[in-house]
Amino acid sequence: MNTKRVLALMLALMMTLTLFGCGEKPAEDGTDDALKTVTITDMIGRQVEIVPGSYQRVVCIGAGALRLYSYVGDVSLLCGVEDIDNTTLEERPKMFDGVARPYVMVYGDTFAALPSCGVGGPNAQAAEAEKILSCTPDIIVSEYEDTDKAEALQQQVGVPVITLRTGVDGVFSEDFSGSITLLGQVFGKETRASELLAFVSTETADIQARTAGIAEDSKPAVYICGLGNWGTTNHLMTIESYSTFTVANIKNAVSGLSAKGVQPIEAEKFTALGPDMDIMLIDAAAVKNIKPLYAEDNGLFDSCKAWQEGKVYLQMAYNAYYTNYEIALANAWFSAKCVYPEQFTDIDMTEKLNEITGAFLGKGIAEEIYRMPNSFGGYQQIDTATFFA
Repeated sequence: MNTKRVLALMLALMMTLTLFGCGEKPAEDGTDDALKTVTITDMIGRQVEIVPGSYQRVVCIGAGALRLYSYVGDVSLLCGVEDIDNTTLEERPKMFDGVARPYVMVYGDTFAALPSCGVGGPNAQAAEAEKILSCTPDIIVSEYEDTDKAEALQQQVGVPVITLRTGVDGVFSEDFSGSITLLGQVFGKETRASELLAFVSTETADIQARTAGIAEDSKPAVYICGLGNWGTTNHLMTIESYSTFTVANIKNAVSGLSAKGVQPIEAEKFTALGPDMDIMLIDAAAVKNIKPLYAEDNGLFDSCKAWQEGKVYLQMAYNAYYTNYEIALANAWFSAKCVYPEQFTDIDMTEKLNEITGAFLGKGIAEEIYRMPNSFGGYQQIDTATFFA
């Protein structure tokens, strides 16, 4: 074989290899090492091997998992949803019908087109492996905060199971920021996750700065009620260490409770606290349960100073298949505005809610939230003579 022919063959081979190389999909960050296996620690302490940014078929299971993913991830990669998040199904858990769940309001059409990965809902205590398998995911995002169940599901389905966590302080908790950061890492959305957390941090700092200089002895005592599980909460369900009050430097009318977290107080304690309740905030989740109680006894709030002086306010339901984080943040603005109106004269709650839902979900949906039956028209000062009648 002569030299010219050898050179020609070598040149042809080099061109072929170059063409194949040009046809490869470039790594997202422009490096050959972008898509490689790494070990991450999820929010319940499990170490899981993943390939960041590689996943194309996602399912989310458990209370709040799909909501959190919707804040950061690409919903077009979903390959199945729980029945509770597909509002077009006749057979599904319906306890949250009529209450705003912003992620469902924004992405409901996408969810409706997807197959079921399980029933979901507050009564679902475990993942449905067979239904998940039928969706053929390549990763599972879970809110079942149980190590053994997560490991078992990962073995059954054969794909990574990443477990998130949501803390009692909601949008202000380290669990929220940790879960958002984890989602960003897993799905190659670090920039998006950082932007969202920066927004929450800026909003929180603004509320804190506006209320930081208020003297303790000039702060009104505020009672918050209607928190906790949807369907069971009422005017007696409250909390002593309420993160919204901490952020907004609000004085809680409740103290000395025996346990942490949301809990009911005795009717007698509510009556005793009444004269010291300068302001009452009612979560919209409680309205449907308070109404029949008030119809039975319209003297229910007679001892409540806020009720007598017309200083009762309605905030949007923050809890519907776990925490509506964007609404929880908006509620902090509303609480602060109700308690310290002079510090928040520039804040219009509809504009603020649109800004917040835009940051979380890419769309301002305040009016849509207000139109939901169990929003009762939106943020408002309640006319105590007619609202519960």
